[in-house]
This record gives sequence, structure tokens and C-alpha cells, in this order.
Amino acid sequence: MTDYIPDVATVFGKHKELAEGALAQITDEAFFRTLGERSPAIAIIVKHVGGNLRSRWTDFLTTDGEKPDRNRDGEFEITPADSRASVMAGWDRGFATLFATLESLTPADLTKTITVRGEALTVIQATNRSLAHTAYHVGQLTYLCRLLAEGDWKWLTVPPAQKRK
Repeated sequence: MTDYIPDVATVFGKHKELAEGALAQITDEAFFRTLGERSPAIAIIVKHVGGNLRSRWTDFLTTDGEKPDRNRDGEFEITPADSRASVMAGWDRGFATLFATLESLTPADLTKTITVRGEALTVIQATNRSLAHTAYHVGQLTYLCRLLAEGDWKWLTVPPAQKRK
């Protein structure tokens, strides 16, 4: 159990790295483009993940994971004030909050109970829930980046096998 927190931090870090590798391969225009009314812009996914992580991991052990200052609905809108840099700054704030909180946790904290939207969860349950949520959105994000990237795509994981001649 003593390895749980460092392992979770490593997995979150790998998801962050995967997403940022995909984001590096798209233009600013692609960052804000939608593929239809049912497909969010990449910027919206980035904005949502950053906002979610900041809310969930701020004062993690002592306050509800849904903070009163979070504007969740606003995470799903692109405003004139949103630039790629500002959206990415929110992403960075969310991950910085997550990693600082994980670093502060002790093995004794793992069995404590916290709340997220009034639902009681153990720290392990809340951590697994946050990791699954983040991984889900990183999958969306990398897929959309691959669709919208111009030129050759640099594989972020093991590339598919090449056809034999």
C-alpha cells in the first residue's frame, strides 16, 4: 500500500505526457476546431480536465471535491478570452494541484473518507475515480489530435506493426 500514491502519480504523469505529446502535434486552429455539434473542441477537453483536477484536488482531504468557485458549465464553452495559452495554463494548474496533493498524502490518508459532490468516498476510491476520468478524456483528446493533425503523426505509444513487403 505504501507504493500506491507514487504509482498513481506516475500513471497521472504518463497520461499528462501522452496528452501533451498529442497537443504538440496540432495547430492553434485545430486546438479550437470542432468536428460537429456532438464533438467537443480539443480546447474544451483540456479546459475541463484542468478545471476538474483543480477542483477535486484542492483541499482534497478537508473540503468537498466540487468547489463552489468552479464553473463546470463554463469549461464546456469557448469564450473570446480563451487562448491556447490560457487554456493550457488551466491544464497546468490542475495538474500542479493534483501532483502537490498526491505528494502530501501519506499511506494513513488512504483509508480516510472524503466527499465529492456530497458522495462519501475513500481516498483510494476518489483517486481511482479521478484517474479513470482523466484517462477517459486523455483518450478523447489524443484521438481528436490524431484526426486533426496535419502531416505525419508521431506515434505516442508503440506504433502499429508495419506491413511486410
